[in-house]
Amino acid sequence: MAYRLISTSKPSFPPLFSITNAISTRNCNSFSPSSILPLFNCKRRKKLRKKLSSPRVKPIASSTPRPLPSLDAIIHRDSLFRFISRTRCFLSHQPLHLISLSAAGKLHRELGFSRGRKPSRFAARHPLLLRIFPHPSPYGPPHLSFTPLMESLLSEEQSIFNASEADRVTLIRKLLMISSGRRIPLAKLHHCRHVLGLPDDFRDRVRKYTDFFRVAVDPDGRHVLELIEWDPALAVSALERDCVADEHRVRRTFKFAIPHGKHLGLDEDDERRMNSLTTLPLISPYTDGSELKPWSVEAEKYRVGVIHEFLSLTVEKRAYIHHIVEFKEEFGLTRHTYHMLLKQPRAFYLAGTEMNWAVFLRDAYNKDGTLIEKGPLVLFEEKLRRYALMKEGEEEAELGVAGAIRV
Repeated sequence: MAYRLISTSKPSFPPLFSITNAISTRNCNSFSPSSILPLFNCKRRKKLRKKLSSPRVKPIASSTPRPLPSLDAIIHRDSLFRFISRTRCFLSHQPLHLISLSAAGKLHRELGFSRGRKPSRFAARHPLLLRIFPHPSPYGPPHLSFTPLMESLLSEEQSIFNASEADRVTLIRKLLMISSGRRIPLAKLHHCRHVLGLPDDFRDRVRKYTDFFRVAVDPDGRHVLELIEWDPALAVSALERDCVADEHRVRRTFKFAIPHGKHLGLDEDDERRMNSLTTLPLISPYTDGSELKPWSVEAEKYRVGVIHEFLSLTVEKRAYIHHIVEFKEEFGLTRHTYHMLLKQPRAFYLAGTEMNWAVFLRDAYNKDGTLIEKGPLVLFEEKLRRYALMKEGEEEAELGVAGAIRV
């Protein structure tokens, strides 16, 4: 009987996990069950929450209420191929196209890998393009170099640059025509050469075209590329060409709200109708925008037109913000560029993080995120990415399939 009394009076304790969870819930903020934050203690929660709110990882506010996953996936793809793209650019300028692994480990910014990681681990992900071998063979220190396949791809890229040199010269002429003063420093063009499809030696190539360009030296020592002759046939923007084909679509692509007094008492529909009636068409980016008032609607339309024309001149009809800001003096941009693009959701799409975000031309992409018009450089980059994802032995299989298709 005593045993029965003792056994029935035994208190029942809740499981240890529920006690820990209750304590953590009482001391910290509550989170959704799907989040992983409740699994950590308060100190780690606070650290992780601070990291997630960092501009490096926090997504940028999109220009449209409905996100476009197909365009967001392009930004994620760029991060996956950052190592191979930067390593290709860096090694192509090195003697014999190689570098020791000990030196490569200190160049995380130049080679595009995470700080503190080993570049050999990243190179192992692309065995068809990169290789590690002792140099001088057979007992020297390990070096990072290109494979013979990568060397052939670089030769193919140079042939594409040679074949499209006339088109790149026209692109630079149009870029100088929309810039203030018709001049751009060569260092800025070199920084944006991959976005514009320019070869690495374009600074030497433009010196051959003395009828179009002149290289001057500023008092501060900068080499500046200047336009010699204005060509009226080139002073036609992409929007003006589209407006000839479909004027109604171009006009409704952009929206510029005209400020008005609040005493009018307009509702949302009447205000939208008034804005559609009073909105003026875009100002051509090939006009002189220095005469416009800095904060007027006309000046904003001019800056929007300049950015639209710049993106239309790029290879993939998109550019990161640091490429656009590089020409802020030449394009007359202000610090409100982000808010200016945010008000044009039908023309531009913003994707990426707050620290590094990109601007897309929405009309240049299909719904699945593919470019409507693909140039030779875009097709070459797609082939390079395919080889970067392949393993050893898969290259022969693809070449065999391609040969069977040709037969």
